Amino acid sequence: MSGQIEITLVPLGDPQQLKDRILLVEMDEPELTLGGLLTDSPALSLAPLEPEHLEIPVRRLRLSVVAPSAGTPVYRPPDLAPLRVDGDVPADATRPRPTDTPGAPSTPGVPSTPGTPGTDVPLGAVIVAGVDHPAELSDRDAVLLAHDLEITAAAGYLERGLSVLVRCEKLLVEHLAEDIVGRSGRDAVHVRAAATEQPAGPFGMSADRRTMLLAALQQAVADAKPQDVLVVRHLDLLAGGTDATLTAEARELTDVLYDRSDRVLLAFVDPSLVVPEVLANRFDVRLAIDILPRVLPAADGSTVPVGRALITRDEAERFAGFDDGGLYKHVAGLNAVRLRHALRFAHHQYREQADEGRRPSFADLLHELRVFKARTSSAFEVPTVPFDAIGGYDDVKTELIRALTIINGAPDLPVHLQHDLVPRGFIFHGPPGTGKTLFAKAIAARLDATILVVSGPEITDMYVGESERKIRELFSEARRNAPSVVVFDEFDSIAASRTGRDDGGSRAGNAIVAQLLTELDGFRPEVPVLIVGTTNRIDLIDEALLRPSRFRPIKIDLPNSRAREEIVRVHAQHFDVPVSKKLTGAIARATEGMNGDEIRSIFRDARADELVGDPKRPADARRLGELVGELRRGKQQRDVDRRQPLGSPGERRGRTTLVLPASALGSLGDLAGLTGQGETSLAAEGVASAAAADELAEALRPLSTQTTAALGEGDQ
Repeated sequence: MSGQIEITLVPLGDPQQLKDRILLVEMDEPELTLGGLLTDSPALSLAPLEPEHLEIPVRRLRLSVVAPSAGTPVYRPPDLAPLRVDGDVPADATRPRPTDTPGAPSTPGVPSTPGTPGTDVPLGAVIVAGVDHPAELSDRDAVLLAHDLEITAAAGYLERGLSVLVRCEKLLVEHLAEDIVGRSGRDAVHVRAAATEQPAGPFGMSADRRTMLLAALQQAVADAKPQDVLVVRHLDLLAGGTDATLTAEARELTDVLYDRSDRVLLAFVDPSLVVPEVLANRFDVRLAIDILPRVLPAADGSTVPVGRALITRDEAERFAGFDDGGLYKHVAGLNAVRLRHALRFAHHQYREQADEGRRPSFADLLHELRVFKARTSSAFEVPTVPFDAIGGYDDVKTELIRALTIINGAPDLPVHLQHDLVPRGFIFHGPPGTGKTLFAKAIAARLDATILVVSGPEITDMYVGESERKIRELFSEARRNAPSVVVFDEFDSIAASRTGRDDGGSRAGNAIVAQLLTELDGFRPEVPVLIVGTTNRIDLIDEALLRPSRFRPIKIDLPNSRAREEIVRVHAQHFDVPVSKKLTGAIARATEGMNGDEIRSIFRDARADELVGDPKRPADARRLGELVGELRRGKQQRDVDRRQPLGSPGERRGRTTLVLPASALGSLGDLAGLTGQGETSLAAEGVASAAAADELAEALRPLSTQTTAALGEGDQ
């Protein structure tokens, strides 16, 4: 083993996938060479490779996979995608290598740094980041910078005659399509509806756009030359479906594409949409261009943070304390075009302050990025609930803050430990009204994240595959809005234990759980997405979801005495209802067994009566006591309704009248005696009328069985 050559690789795709491939090569592919591995799983290296290295079997090498920090030089393997830009000029010549002489002139017509005013970057050109913020940056330049390695890999496959299916957001397609083909040295044939005459419909009307595009594709496939690449920008829309089933449109499209399987294709699909597997199998290579890389190669051979390469000088200087590296976790889920839009949005929001000579902070920028994500999303919002707004539950807060500290520190964790240490989600379980969703919002606020709260039953759908599609779209949107928190309320409705029954309902539930597991296993630490499930019945949750590597269960029970005092204090302050320390304690004792939402209703209703009541009533101790009493009476009535009635059913049920001893009202007497005739006494008076019924019921409970037995079935 000591004679093995050590090579450190920097993957362009999923690091874990490359690690797994290397681990299994001895058993599955003993003859696989390094060149073959890098062809299937493109990667750079931390040291220059020689051509003979690519001929060595992987099993004879000592390979490691890392993610380099900013400033680390990276090298392209010598035989990775030998591309051409203009004529016979190799594409690699446009990108200065770490071994090149600093300051050496770049290839004519290809700028060494993007964004120079007046520069017209030709199609297929390779541009590299400067060591500092660019003066200007177009959307196209941002895409070329951020995804240069993926563009190079895709173009290399096309040059070798392999069809490529690219999975990316629609905003990137117009920039990627031209440059991928431009670097491949082939001729692009773009399939557009305008390429064919519009066939007439049944009543002389034009056929729909899909029919026109399909006809154009069929003609392009028939006319394509050996050097052509057929570019299909919206293969997912042409397929005509939202799931993996083979629709009529997908069948027709499959027939067209397989009719001439020697044609080279470049097609694009959106991550939120699905194409049937038989259609995807027409392509030799599938590439995903999703999240932004942490660092980008620079002109001097080093690497620079994406927060420097894709942010203009003016944008960085606008916000005091701008942090190149710290920006990444807040924008990792955005594509390059959306990042540029987000920065222009934030820059615009503070234009008036700039005119007045005031300078917003980096924290202001992060806030505007969250606002931008929420405004460009259909459901995500910016939470404003700090942990301080939740009374009590100190043990729960401590556990959550510890987990959030790990998430916030994820970029500084060792690469091989990030996947294991960063939690993927929590399951908050406990009685209703205890603040489970409120804790999720506090988590999002602590992470400077956006949040989406979705009810479990909203996910379920009567049509086959629709529930799974909704889950895919939710996770896809969550990644775009990262850092984000997704809350599944009533989690047990979509995550119930799977069964072996073959009925339709069981199969649908099993499929939803399987899709959840798939999304959770695709977790990526560099894109912070936290999943929170809330439920009253954790015993119903599927065991696979309760594994420590997936969800961490946290019980949020009814508040204890100390927690109730904190809840009283928080809500009294929020609704501007003055309460003393003694009154706070009295209310906390009188609300034993109640949840936080019920305690909140006391102050909400008292304040509402004071402002808009008819007649208006002051939110004083007496009124608070009345509201506590009403809550206790309602709670007692619900308990009575749930219990079996005394005596026999029907008209012969026994009736009796019992007198409550004075000692049974001791707790109310204690409440009144705290401050003599002060506010606590008034609260006790208010609570007495309703609460005495509760005390009476408590005193009656030991006598119930004896009374029934003594009275029998007669009327007494």
